Amino acid sequence: VQLQASGGGLVQAGGSLRLSCVVSGFTLGNFAMGWFRQAPGKEREFVAVISRSGGRSIYAESVKGRFTISRDNAKNTVALQMDSLKPEDTAVYYCAADLKLGELVTTSPREYDYWGQGTLVTVSS
Repeated sequence: VQLQASGGGLVQAGGSLRLSCVVSGFTLGNFAMGWFRQAPGKEREFVAVISRSGGRSIYAESVKGRFTISRDNAKNTVALQMDSLKPEDTAVYYCAADLKLGELVTTSPREYDYWGQGTLVTVSS
């Protein structure tokens, strides 16, 4: 099982980045997929989650309206489009897979089964 996150980098405030998570070793369509982030000295926090079919998504209040999560099960890929970035978005971003039935999703990191290695996003002011 592998989740490979990429797309992080350095961007100015107000800019955009698109993170990608390519998975292998399991059937993506059986899993809800989430993005989490962890800033230095802080706990890992929920960012966004998308259901197995892509029909349902939930966002943290801090990113709602600025970030968009999407998935392509045929390409084994999940993406996080991040617009209007702010310095407080600076963190290591992780994708994670949660085995779920139907359109159920969760924001709790404890319920996720597999995790990627993370990609660093730095937003300068």
